[in-house]
Amino acid sequence: MTLVSGSLFSCGQQNFKTVDANEFETVISSDSVQLLDVRTAEEFNEAHIDADSVINIDKLQPDFMTKARKILKKDKPVAVYCRSGRRSADAAQLLTEEGYKVIDLDGGIIEWEKRGKKTCK
Repeated sequence: MTLVSGSLFSCGQQNFKTVDANEFETVISSDSVQLLDVRTAEEFNEAHIDADSVINIDKLQPDFMTKARKILKKDKPVAVYCRSGRRSADAAQLLTEEGYKVIDLDGGIIEWEKRGKKTCK
């Protein structure tokens, strides 16, 4: 599957949208969006997107979806990111297959920081 900024990708009957850092910043400014960082706890503690509420669930752990189902609400969109965009695209696919509406950050936190967006360290 090829990811192109601003495009929708079909995942079975669900879709997720991949957006650039500027659009992602607009998306996460809404109170109705759940911000999900799918990196390891160590990566998260090094730096994460500066927002009121960030959820960290490690995509590499076998219980990723179990934790996601317990924490995330299906009635609110999930804005997901990782380091470079690969893990978050995988997570977005899994989440959309479970019925979540997902927006993925193209290029991950690397792109976010490259664009001068705020992070917490």
